[in-house]
Amino acid sequence: QLQLVDSGGALVRPGGSLRLSCTASGGFGLAGYAIGWFRQAPGKEREGVACVSVSGREAFYPDSVKGRFTISRDDGKSTVYLQMNTLKPEDTGVYYCGAAQFPSLRPGGYDAWGQGTQVTVSS
Repeated sequence: QLQLVDSGGALVRPGGSLRLSCTASGGFGLAGYAIGWFRQAPGKEREGVACVSVSGREAFYPDSVKGRFTISRDDGKSTVYLQMNTLKPEDTGVYYCGAAQFPSLRPGGYDAWGQGTQVTVSS
C-alpha cells in the first residue's frame, strides 16, 4: 500500500519561502499517481492548494496561491515538491499531500495521505 511522508514545514516570516516535500515509502513510487497538496487550518475544512497530473505536464492552483506556489514532481526520486513563495499569515496550516488517479483540488478521490507538516507564517 502506498505510503506518503510529508516534510519541510516550519515557522517562517511573512514574505518568506518554504519548500515542502512529499515522498513515497513502503517500497512504492509516485509514478502513476496524480499528487495534490492540501492544507487545513484549525476549524476549517481541508482545501487544495496545488495538484499535478501523472505526467507532470499539468498543474492546477486556486486563485489564493496562484503565482506564489509551484508544484513539481521528480518520479526518479519518488518525490513531489511544493515551492511556496511570498508566504502570508493566511497560508498557515497543516499541509498534507495526497495521491489519486486524477488531479483535483478537492480532497475526495485521494486514496493515500501523508501525515501532515505544519506551516506557520507569522512575524
